[in-house]
Amino acid sequence: MSGASMKQIKTRIKSVESTRQITKAMELVATSKLRKAKQRVENARPYHEVMLNAISSLQAGVAESPTVFAEQREVKRTCYVVIAGDRGLAGGYNANLFRMVRSMTEGETYCVLPIGKKSLEHFQRLGADLVSTYFGVTGAVGIGNCVQMAKLLCDGFAEGKFDRVVVAYTKFQSMLSQIPVSEQVLPLTLTSGGKSSYSDALIEGSAEDLIAKIVPQYVSGILFSTLCEAAASEHGARRTAMNAANKNAGEIIDTLVLHYNRARQAVITQEITEIVSGAEAL
Repeated sequence: MSGASMKQIKTRIKSVESTRQITKAMELVATSKLRKAKQRVENARPYHEVMLNAISSLQAGVAESPTVFAEQREVKRTCYVVIAGDRGLAGGYNANLFRMVRSMTEGETYCVLPIGKKSLEHFQRLGADLVSTYFGVTGAVGIGNCVQMAKLLCDGFAEGKFDRVVVAYTKFQSMLSQIPVSEQVLPLTLTSGGKSSYSDALIEGSAEDLIAKIVPQYVSGILFSTLCEAAASEHGARRTAMNAANKNAGEIIDTLVLHYNRARQAVITQEITEIVSGAEAL
């Protein structure tokens, strides 16, 4: 019985060691990808700030005919762009995001543009109204796809299919901190005082036409920036989860080794006792 117990413990130790090798490799991969993702986040953040300032400046020149994209109207239907991951093993990365979206959409009429495999699967399971299922893999979404999504959202907003567009994603703060957040994309919240920033600019064509062309680019820039944030957050969450898994595996191995040594000591003690008893019988 003791011998069988030792064999089981030894098998269990090998199994946990194999799992630790996998989680360690995943941690190293996530760490490597996180460095590149952080750089992309830093490069992408200033874009939409500059674009919004430009739109505000153009709109200041045509205040008598405000753009439809800045129109504040009664919200009867909201479109949520939900950016999640393609894989699991990232702690509460996806679950925390879905929990936030669920609290936001409670009692509200809404539709969803899911980005990422987990997001698509989640809202298909809920039976939500999906704007598109084309962007189901976050890793395959590039700037070109962001332009397509921006056109889809801008056209839907201009046509009145929905009255508000909100993007929900996980914001990267540090390697140990990623927070689910939501930002309103449409209607635009134009900043004041933008006119002075571009007072010397030469504009060809009407400001209305320029705004109509710039807004989809601005929205695509926001989507790309949030995708970069979400990617960095996912790598950070996966790195943290795999690091915790490595520590847990190490603790389990130490405990199993202790049990193995105790079982081995019990077997040796039993064998010595049997030898001594046999010698005394002779």
